Amino acid sequence: MAQGILKQLQPSFEVHSAGVRPASEIHPLAVQVMHEIGIDISGHYPKQVDHYLNESWDYVITVCGGARETCPIFNGEVKHKLHIGFDDPDAFVGTQEEIISEFRRVRDEIREKLQKFIQKLDE
Repeated sequence: MAQGILKQLQPSFEVHSAGVRPASEIHPLAVQVMHEIGIDISGHYPKQVDHYLNESWDYVITVCGGARETCPIFNGEVKHKLHIGFDDPDAFVGTQEEIISEFRRVRDEIREKLQKFIQKLDE
């Protein structure tokens, strides 16, 4: 969700998303709640972070709660490392309505925090 939101906020940015333990597919509820705000992530797929470790980056942003601790060492040049943590909505337990509500809450939190990140870049 963060990749789709950041790309919408800054279309000129080259944005990639990867994880240390990526799922086998994008969660269907993530696709659904992103579609609700006009962002199509249905063509995205989870990727292993190892594919990006030797590349140069302006920013490496970790977003999951434990990602900062488990993030591997990037061998390429990384100008800025940030941690902007979010709850994993897939870990939430509840009814279907409660779970989709959690996906929406996390989506909105991601958008809010990334908007603040972009605003700081513009200052």
